[in-house]
Amino acid sequence: MKILRIDASVRGDTNEKHSYRSISRQLGNAFMERLEMNKFHYEIKLRDVGKTPPAFIDENWLAACFTPEEKRTTEQKQALALSDELFDELVWADTLLMTTPMYNYGMPAALKAWFDQVSRVNKTFSFDLARGDFPIAPLLSGKRLILLSSTGEFGFEAGGVREQMNHLAPHIRTLCHYLGVEQLDEVQVQYQEFADHRHQASIERGFAEVKAIADRLSDDAVVQRESACA
Repeated sequence: MKILRIDASVRGDTNEKHSYRSISRQLGNAFMERLEMNKFHYEIKLRDVGKTPPAFIDENWLAACFTPEEKRTTEQKQALALSDELFDELVWADTLLMTTPMYNYGMPAALKAWFDQVSRVNKTFSFDLARGDFPIAPLLSGKRLILLSSTGEFGFEAGGVREQMNHLAPHIRTLCHYLGVEQLDEVQVQYQEFADHRHQASIERGFAEVKAIADRLSDDAVVQRESACA
């Protein structure tokens, strides 16, 4: 498995005060530690957009995108250099491990900047008006997204009291379809701002779910190896 880990929290995971540590990063750590414990073979690339945010796209970036590659100027190639690097990481990976908090009911600006940088016509998606009212189609395929998130409030799940305020996971799921994601595992820890027994229960449940995902992937890998050797 080739894993691209994308961390979006501005918080780290080593602060002396435990409550200041990023929960989403800790979920990602727990997932990787479980794979290690299961002796699961993987390669990994790390992209910490929380600590090193990608640049926002601008008019020059957009113009470069819509200029045929063979006609791009040196300046246009430079404008797309980071985008090309992020795109190559995306293409390389078969699994996206995305850890992110919910900020103001949506994704952090740095994570949105990452999506904007990699979402490019004729790279991640095609555009063809012959398809009618749905001209956009993904060019990549076969990827898995493991989305690990944390929220200060609660009730963002389907049927929850804040379902309509959840602009994090639905937005990410929509965008990832156009990045070739076809399988999704999602874990969310809630109640962080309440810091009560409900938050603790959500933490315990979240970490258990993360470990279960890692175990399932490990078991699937064993089955695939046995099938290949049969």
